Amino acid sequence: MHEAMFYEKLEDKVVKCKLCPHRCRIDNFKRGICRVRENRDGTLYSLVYERVISLAIDPIEKKPLYHFYPGSDALSLATVGCNFTCLHCQNYQISQLPKERGEIVGEEISAEEIISQAKLKNCQVIAYTYTEPTIFFEYAYDIARLAKEEGIKNVFVTNGYISEEALRKINPYLDAANVDLKSFSEDFYRRICGAHLEPVLSSLKLMKELGIWVEITTLIIPKLNDSEQELRKIAEFIVSLGEETPWHISRFYPAYKLNEVSATPASTLHRARQIGLEAGLRYVYTGNVPGDEGENTYCPNCSRVIIRRYGYQIEEFHIENGRCRFCQTKIDGVIP
Repeated sequence: MHEAMFYEKLEDKVVKCKLCPHRCRIDNFKRGICRVRENRDGTLYSLVYERVISLAIDPIEKKPLYHFYPGSDALSLATVGCNFTCLHCQNYQISQLPKERGEIVGEEISAEEIISQAKLKNCQVIAYTYTEPTIFFEYAYDIARLAKEEGIKNVFVTNGYISEEALRKINPYLDAANVDLKSFSEDFYRRICGAHLEPVLSSLKLMKELGIWVEITTLIIPKLNDSEQELRKIAEFIVSLGEETPWHISRFYPAYKLNEVSATPASTLHRARQIGLEAGLRYVYTGNVPGDEGENTYCPNCSRVIIRRYGYQIEEFHIENGRCRFCQTKIDGVIP
């Protein structure tokens, strides 16, 4: 039990949560949409503070972040819960646990202990991931502040459904984010995710304004968000954020409540990548297809491979002092 940030007390012990765009109005002894924030006698509490459900060391490429400390290790953590209800969630066992079973589980680990483990394992980055970091904001915020003092970087892997107040609050400590832009359709967001499109677009714009390094991922699901028209809209929006913004186009595999939908054909990913490049993006990647040429980073000037990958592993690295080794062009991102 830890008092929540970003809420307003209303009459009759009712509260209004302001952490994310759902802006839940929560009656006494009830929880918000995420099911991990509970009103008790007019005070809103986080039920997942220091309650870790998953803790692991991942390559930063798994987030995926390809232009932020490539080749580094990220201590990755999550609590249960999410403010989305995606029908295709790959981590539904933990993200939807509070909704489906009403359970709050996890190992009690203090923010200080997370920092100690990151230092012990020589992790340059702490990643708030697997579920939605916004819903365990208080915990992430306290860890991120301590990490900053120790020179450890902080990254969110997020659906982008976070309020402006919360995003501005964590901005001094948040170095990078991979944001899921799941579709460019309001209908998709409502039916498939239980949310809305516009707040995600607003969060992306604000992140760029605040100077957070941003990479975007779109999971391409056959017949739901794979039309050329929609892919072109996504690409054009990302270009409007900045042509240096990497776009990760990821292959869908049947999961959770979309088990009847087939896996994404590789040809769809290749076409989507071409659409992104034609729109003017410098870096467009294909994901969940190990060995595909779209895993590599190409110099936007000389077109040589400057980072060759297989899955999450780097096989070749041709960047020196943030520049292409072949033509000295500056490569976008945070690349020491």
